Amino acid sequence: MTGAPFTYYEFFAGGGMARCGLGDGWRCLFANDFDAKKAESYRENWGGDHLAVGDVWDLSPDRLPGRADLAWASSPCQDVSMAGKRAGLSGARSSAFWGFWRLIETLDRQGRAPRLVVLENVVGLLNSRGGGDFTALCETLARQGWRFGAVEVDAALFTPQSRPRMFLVLTRDAPAAHLTLPGPAAPFHGHRVVEAQGRLPQAVRTHWVWWRLAAPPARNQDLGAVFRRMRIENGQQHQRAEVRFDGVAGCLRTPGGGSSRQMLLVVDGPRVRSRTLSPREGARLMGLPDSYRLPATQTAALHLIGDGVAAPVVRHLAEQLLEPLLLPGAALAAE
Repeated sequence: MTGAPFTYYEFFAGGGMARCGLGDGWRCLFANDFDAKKAESYRENWGGDHLAVGDVWDLSPDRLPGRADLAWASSPCQDVSMAGKRAGLSGARSSAFWGFWRLIETLDRQGRAPRLVVLENVVGLLNSRGGGDFTALCETLARQGWRFGAVEVDAALFTPQSRPRMFLVLTRDAPAAHLTLPGPAAPFHGHRVVEAQGRLPQAVRTHWVWWRLAAPPARNQDLGAVFRRMRIENGQQHQRAEVRFDGVAGCLRTPGGGSSRQMLLVVDGPRVRSRTLSPREGARLMGLPDSYRLPATQTAALHLIGDGVAAPVVRHLAEQLLEPLLLPGAALAAE
């Protein structure tokens, strides 16, 4: 690990699923999470030498060593997710993002801002508050000289779980042409990304980049699942059981998020049996290896994986975009 060519800071680290996805070619310089129980899992799997447990607002830039190639931030999503109350980035939990961003701003003033930043969140960020949150975020980035673009990646491309997430990739350098596209392209620039970009002021859009990502190979789709989902009907919330046979499980969420306790159906002729999805099976849906150590209790394990990022998605982004951006000659000098 000490010889890894790329370095990073990991914010809102949870159990270190982004770290798992980045892999051995990356060396963590610093990690942070507010949740002590998640931090225990992080230590169990990755050690605690670089882990700081506490509120991101309480962190001093002096705690962040050197200059990292990448800052990864999977900031709390409950205030903008479909499972939350859609309070937007001003919500108490999602406002943690601005605690993270003040650190990046300070590092920038010190001349040691990371070369790349990845902001991961639910796709609801693209249209929360009518798109105002995303526009305000992009205006901040443009004022500070960042070039950026969003991709929407569903974990279902890699694992049998529907888990669409938005990844906003930031760079200070003008990227090489082979890493960009002239316009949006499926499957990573869906209508939500296109509409969010279209709402940006023209001056902000000049900072936008349509990132080029290759689609992964098709995967096996032999799966059926049942999951509980909260639906709003006539202005009231109702819990419903939904069955799908399209080879994709519902999005794993925390135990309070509506569909974390999913069930598997086994259909054998006229017989149909069901059982709840185990935490280990949930971890596999997140692309985690069986060697990954989960919390002892089911609730804690489901909370950990329900708040995480799918590791194969991170690996694909690293392989297709982040690592190429950091290689010598992959960027043009910014004017």
